[in-house]
Amino acid sequence: MSQYNTKKDPCKANACRIQACLKENNYQEDKCLEVLEQMRQCCLKWHKQSLCCSGIYLERPYIKSEEKQNKEEKIKEKR
Repeated sequence: MSQYNTKKDPCKANACRIQACLKENNYQEDKCLEVLEQMRQCCLKWHKQSLCCSGIYLERPYIKSEEKQNKEEKIKEKR
C-alpha cells in the first residue's frame, strides 16, 4: 500500500477549491489566481506527500507579490 492511500492528502481541499472556482467562473483561470496560488503554496510545502500536486508548476507564482500584498491589506482593512 502506498503512502498516498494511508494518509489524507494535505492539498486535496485546495484542489477542490480550484475545481469549484473554475466551474463558477466558466473555466477562466485568471478569475481563480488566488486559489491557484494557495494550491501552489500548499504544494511547495507538501509536494512529496500530496498526489494532488502532480502537474503543479511550483516555480511560477500565480499572483505577483504586489497584488498579493494589496489583497492581504484589503482583508486586514475589512476586519
